[in-house]
Order: sequence, then structure tokens, then C-alpha cells
Amino acid sequence: MQSSQTATLLPAYTHQQIVRVITGIMLCVLLAALDQTVVVPAVPAIAAQLGGFRHLSWIVTAYLLTSTSATPIYGKLSDMYGRRMLLLIALAVFIAASVLCALAQSFPQLIAARAVQGIGGGGLMAMAQAVIADVVAPAERGRYQGYLAAMWGVASVGGPVLGGWATDHLSWTFVFWINLPLGLAATWLCERALRELPVRRAGGRIDYLGAALLTSAVTALLMALSWGSAPPGWSSGPVLGLLTAAVLLSVGLILHERRCANPILPPRLFAASVFSRSVTLAFLSSLVLLGTTFLLPLYFQLDRGLDASDSGLVLTPFLLFNVVGAFSGGQASRRIGRTKPIIVGGLACAAAGFAGLAAVGQATPQPLVIAFMAVVGVGIGVCMPNVLLTVQNAAERRDVGTATGTFLFLRSMGSAFGSTLAGALLTSTFAASLAAAGYRQAHDLGALRPGGALAALGPQAMAAGRVALSAGFHVAFGGCAALVVAAFVVAVGLPDLRLRASSS
Repeated sequence: MQSSQTATLLPAYTHQQIVRVITGIMLCVLLAALDQTVVVPAVPAIAAQLGGFRHLSWIVTAYLLTSTSATPIYGKLSDMYGRRMLLLIALAVFIAASVLCALAQSFPQLIAARAVQGIGGGGLMAMAQAVIADVVAPAERGRYQGYLAAMWGVASVGGPVLGGWATDHLSWTFVFWINLPLGLAATWLCERALRELPVRRAGGRIDYLGAALLTSAVTALLMALSWGSAPPGWSSGPVLGLLTAAVLLSVGLILHERRCANPILPPRLFAASVFSRSVTLAFLSSLVLLGTTFLLPLYFQLDRGLDASDSGLVLTPFLLFNVVGAFSGGQASRRIGRTKPIIVGGLACAAAGFAGLAAVGQATPQPLVIAFMAVVGVGIGVCMPNVLLTVQNAAERRDVGTATGTFLFLRSMGSAFGSTLAGALLTSTFAASLAAAGYRQAHDLGALRPGGALAALGPQAMAAGRVALSAGFHVAFGGCAALVVAAFVVAVGLPDLRLRASSS
């Protein structure tokens, strides 16, 4: 019975057809993954040219926020109207927004274009996973998922190197222009290869209101974090208004989700301790991962004096060890049949690495800094796949799909918080330290640039700026360490369940 249903739902595709589909999908994954890391080494150059040092984290946050919010909507719409149509729409939005990013003449223009680009990027990842499920039988799916994971790893590790090199030798706009040929190639391949995919016209409704409330609440909170970290500070009217709006929107979201037939965040799942603890771990882990990915290039460029190329290169061990940790963590849980000891151990490892990063100074040897980065990368990497496995192992069979989707959604939302929180801690400490030293006119990191507010005041002011910058990185990395310790406490309370031997 099961095999006949599979045959009905999954038409037989030849290996040649699958290869054509996978080639296009891999390019989509490359685009989506690359855009999360290639831009990071270019952030200081972008902020310097467009004058956005005060809110530089939004270069990353705007993309992550909209891509996260759009992902579940793409999935449902593609069930109703077909994968090919939605994927081509996502590619068109992504390519057009990339051009707008490259042509941006001001910081607000760039942030708006990045937000639109995220809407397209969310569709690329959602459709990539859905298309694989459409054309590949479950027994063979792991093989092709491995190709996508490899492409994601290549983009994650190579993105910072490419972005740094392009920023130094070409222009920061290249990190967006490169999406044009890649996107057009992916469009051509997917348009041809996906013509044979069936359109099932599935029914059901999309929780648009829930998605809008969630996105609005998160956006208000992130904007409050960003604006509150700079003068006039947390007591200003706009910041207090944003915090109030975030609370009211969150209350509205909770009330709506309790009444909604198809909620974007099903309340019944959160009643289970293992699920609520696991999504909390996923949120915190992805937050510190993206926060660190954002902070490290800034640290090496602003505090250590490296150029964009070298800062991207130095970031590679962190991302590479994160991939190694994810692979090793998955293999370890398979061998011992449990996930809790691995998650707890990984978080302890990450906390130790962050403690080291929070203590580094100008005299700390760079190889030791890289060693701390590697420890953090491995520790977070070990946790990520095992937290997802914990959710899927504990969920009832009927809830596996919903639980996985909700988990991935909240994990991505944690990524959106990561760069904003890291940037807020860095900039607010920097401004407060300078104000305490008597330099209140220096409001953002741009004051350290040649010709900036501190440079105009002389060597003593620049020295105070360097001290303030180091204090900012100490607090930012220390904040990451505190969040990992909080995640460790949550993980200790996880039930120590054995992994099921079957999928039933």
C-alpha cells in the first residue's frame, strides 16, 4: 500500500532528469548560502561609503528577517501553484534585488534592497528542499541532500574569502553583481528542468496574519535594539515606542495563534518540554553563530588592522570547523543513540571558546585567537543537527513535518537576531566608553576612520577610541558567552531520550 502511494505521488524520473533538476537547485542553494556570508567582510567598506556605521548590522539582518518570514509562505504557495512557478518568481525577485543592492546610493536604499533580496532568498531554500522531495525517492534522498549540504558548506566557507577579496581588489558592489550571472544560469536550468513537475493544487490556508504579526514584532524589537544602542539611547521616544509595539504585537500573535486553524507557530507543540527547550537551543545557537560570523571580520579589520581579504580568510577556520562539528555531531549521535550528552558537551565547548574570545587583547597571538574561533565553531556545529534530531525523535509521527518546519523557522529567526544583537552590544559599549572618556561626539565606529571625528581630535582621542573598541568587542563576545551558558542550562534540562530505531 505504501509503495503504491509513493508511486502515485512521486513519478519516476530518470537519472538524467534528476541530474538536470539537481544542477539548477544546487545553484539556487549556492545563491542563498553565499548571500549570507559573502557580504560580511564587505560590511565596513559598505558602511564607510554609504555612511551606515550606526546601523551596519542591518546589512545582514534585513536579509535574514525577510527570508525567514517568507520561507513557510513559499512552501504553502508552492503546494497550491507548483514548485516551478514559485522558484522562478523567487529567482526573479532575488536577481532584481541584487541589482538594486549594487546600485544603492544610500544606506536606507541598500537596507530596503536587502530586505527584498531576502524575500527571494527565502524562496530559493524552501523550493530547493521541496523539489528534492518531489523528484527523488526517500531511499535515495540522503544522497542528493548530501550534494546540497556540500554546496552550502562550500558557499559558507568560500563566501567570506570571495567577499573580502572582491572588496579589496574590485568593489563591495561585486558581492551583489555576482548574483546576476549565477541567478540567470539557475533560472535557465530550473525553467527547463522543472517543467515536468506536477502541480497538485493542494488546499488549505496560509497564516498570513500570523506571519505578519511575527515579522512585525521581531522587526520592532530588532529596530529598538539597533536604535537604543546609540544616542539618545534606550529612553528615547522612538525606542520606547518600538519596544511597546513589539510587546503588543507579540501578545496579538499569541492570541491569534491560539485561534488559528493552521497557525504558523502551533501552540500545542510548545506544550512539550522537549520541543520548547529544543527550539530555545536552536534559537540561541543560531543567534551566537550569526553574531560571531558578523563580529569576527569587524574585529580583524577594526581592531587588528587586517584588510577585507585577510579578514575573510581568517574567518574560514571558524566556518570550516562549524561544518566539521556538524558532521561529527551527527555521526556521534548515530553511534551512541542519544543526543543530550553531545549537545551539552558542544555547548560547554562553545562557552569555553567564547570566554577566550572575550578575553583577547592586542597582545594576544593571532593563532590563539583562531584557536578560540575553532573551538566555538566546533561546539556550535556539534549542537545544530542534534537539536533538530531531538525534535524529530520526540515528535509524534503526525507532527514531524510541522515540528521540523517550526524548528527551522525559529532557528532562522535566531540568525536574524544574531547580527543585530552583536552589533548593538559592540556599538553601545563603544559609544559609552568614549562618552566616559569625554568624547561624546563619537557616536559610531566610523569615528575611528581616517578623517573621522576622533582622528580630527588628535592621537590621544584615537587612542581612547582604540580602547573603547576593544571594550566593545570584549562585551560583544562576552554577551555571546552568556547566551551559550544560558543555552547550556536549558540543555541540561532536556530529557535524555534514546533515538528511535524506526520512523514509525
